[in-house]
Amino acid sequence: SIYPTMVAIDIPENYGYVVLTTLVGQFFVSFSMGGNVIVARKKYNVPIPNLYATPGQHKEADAFNRVQRGHQSMFETLGAFTGLALVGGLKNPITCSICSALYLGGCYLFQVGYSDIKLDVADARYKKGGWLKWVGLLGVMGCSINFAGSVNKW
Repeated sequence: SIYPTMVAIDIPENYGYVVLTTLVGQFFVSFSMGGNVIVARKKYNVPIPNLYATPGQHKEADAFNRVQRGHQSMFETLGAFTGLALVGGLKNPITCSICSALYLGGCYLFQVGYSDIKLDVADARYKKGGWLKWVGLLGVMGCSINFAGSVNKW
């Protein structure tokens, strides 16, 4: 036949937890982090549509930009994380759910640390638990590699 054969994928019993933590969870965490940006906009007088405060034009530009940067950092890895978690969860749903919780919690804590102007900007994002996002991301990557190995019969 000229048409490829369809491959059936069995969804594992606990895959719903992957959906809840990875997709539903990211909505709530991102929404919460966005709320922190809205509060900072009012506090530091940075109106929309300005994504960031301009140093020299906004009195506390650095303080606002750290809150906004903490939020934006989530989106730099979110696409890869989501794909890796959804695929890796087909083989390891509980592990991917735990890693998703670590990633999302780490993203939130990254923003909390980065926003703390009492801390040095170089390591503020990791001082309050932001490093957990990397543990979660690497975990779902490992699960996706494990899934690929089982599909390829490694």
